[in-house]
Amino acid sequence: MNEVSELSTPIFNPFESQEITPAYSDHWHAKRRVAQAIRKLTDVLITSTPPLDELHAIAQRLELQADEFSSCKRLYGMMDFVDDGNHGSYGELSHEINALGGWSNPLSPGLNMWMDGTKAYGTVRCGYAYEGPPGFIHGGFIAAIMDQFLGMAQIAGKKPGMTGTLNMRYLRPTPLNTELDLEAEVFILEGRKTLVKGEIRASDVVTATCEGLFIRPTKGMHSAPRRDETAR
Repeated sequence: MNEVSELSTPIFNPFESQEITPAYSDHWHAKRRVAQAIRKLTDVLITSTPPLDELHAIAQRLELQADEFSSCKRLYGMMDFVDDGNHGSYGELSHEINALGGWSNPLSPGLNMWMDGTKAYGTVRCGYAYEGPPGFIHGGFIAAIMDQFLGMAQIAGKKPGMTGTLNMRYLRPTPLNTELDLEAEVFILEGRKTLVKGEIRASDVVTATCEGLFIRPTKGMHSAPRRDETAR
């Protein structure tokens, strides 16, 4: 296991191989199942046309389920999970609840990422919930995916930072329901700044390129502001 940041809790690197890292615990394994079920439900909702009374009945059942679910113990944000001490390291938690690459986060399109030397690779497939132009992925989701992917690629530079600027170039529409391939490399390291260049391909055709400038906080990544307790 490798440390990939300066946080006091050692960070497991889930990006060492193309294989999806197994869940840290049975708890996260079960949560991955729930997240996958919600993704399936979302796809069905977007694409199905049930009768009105059936839609209301489904909504009622889901509302009851959500109310029961919300009565469980709650942890708000990744650092709450870290502080709790029972859910894995920062890196393992990122692999579960990150908005783009978290396998236990139903909002995530399932962005799989891994490193090979100084390069980063990834795959992702976006369904109809991510549609922008008819038949294609919304450009905002493309930018978010590339932001996350290039941010992960910083591991190769060993000086992780936060996104300063993200320059997207959309060459052609990126299709839905298609296995997309991503590739990136750390291009320049200068002081606290890291420049990463990447691209996204559909069937070997480059649909978008991106340059991300990441800036390391003066005191390191661990100095990032924490969410105020009263904000809950």
